[in-house]
Amino acid sequence: MKTYKIAAIPGDGIGSEVVDAGVEVLKALAKRNGAFAFHFDHFDWGGEYYKRNGRMMPENGRDLIRNHDAILFGSAGHPEIPDHITLWGLRLAICQPFDQYANVRPTRILPGITSPLRAVKDKELDWVIVRENSEGEYAGVGGRVHQGSPLEAATDVAMFTRAGVERIMRFAFGLARSRPRKLLTVVTKSNAQRHAMVMWDEIAAEVAREFSDVTWDKMLVDAMTMRMVMRPQSLDTIVATNLHADVLSDLAAALAGSLGIAPTANLNPERKFPSMFEPIHGSAFDITGKGIANPVGTFWSAVMMLEHLGENAAAQRLMKAIERVTANPELHTPDLGGSANTRKVTDAVVSAIQAENA
Repeated sequence: MKTYKIAAIPGDGIGSEVVDAGVEVLKALAKRNGAFAFHFDHFDWGGEYYKRNGRMMPENGRDLIRNHDAILFGSAGHPEIPDHITLWGLRLAICQPFDQYANVRPTRILPGITSPLRAVKDKELDWVIVRENSEGEYAGVGGRVHQGSPLEAATDVAMFTRAGVERIMRFAFGLARSRPRKLLTVVTKSNAQRHAMVMWDEIAAEVAREFSDVTWDKMLVDAMTMRMVMRPQSLDTIVATNLHADVLSDLAAALAGSLGIAPTANLNPERKFPSMFEPIHGSAFDITGKGIANPVGTFWSAVMMLEHLGENAAAQRLMKAIERVTANPELHTPDLGGSANTRKVTDAVVSAIQAENA
């Protein structure tokens, strides 16, 4: 029997609650399947680790998880620690060195969930956002000088390389090709950002020639927000820079009903390093410990992890279980307007996994 070794990193806030739920569901799925198993190694890295040790993860942290088959991540963010420390000290400290350059965020209306958009009921909103995850606006290039003086200055340089843009474009075009509509929208801001974003556009056009069966168009990021709201049915696969896709994917999740249901895969497509799977909702300290966090985003992230591991039948079973549960309004957590708690939703997904017709 194949046993997958998974690094479980809950991180901060509700991260521990949803990762625990994800581990429970994955164990139930493996037991139901019978052809594979999971071994979970748990790592207590995050804000509390930082308060004890002065860093978000140990110096050899990446070496401890480098040989795992995948990483299940909760969240990074602590109210007592500056956000740039929690992000760069944990999540980005894993994503960037492990070259998880393709951040993939599917968005669609799940059964039983109501979009805030009046005309959207089902297939009118079915997207995958591909976020360049290794450079761009989050490359970390920049600095501060003359701190504390009237002459203080700070820079953050958006760093784009031809290699980085080419590989994310090829990934996005390839993903668009694999979907029924074979449609890709390239998000840009080349009217104002006349160097890096112009190169981004040029490389998109070059790569497009390799994918003649994919229809593609280009949108300025500000116009893209309007299109997502006003004409969601006109979109399918979307590729954007690190910052642009970060913002657009939160909007996408809200339009689909809640950030609580939204998944993420941080992929190293070449599989030289483990890929990382996480919900996008963050640490949500305002509801931490209340037992009402929505675990669906973590469960859907687990679906993406199973697909990455090649366990497609199990991924489909879990996705069907998720949809069966979201279809029941009595199993909606408060972010979806319901009163269910994390425990109730998790139990319902486990029961749906075990059902013969799942």
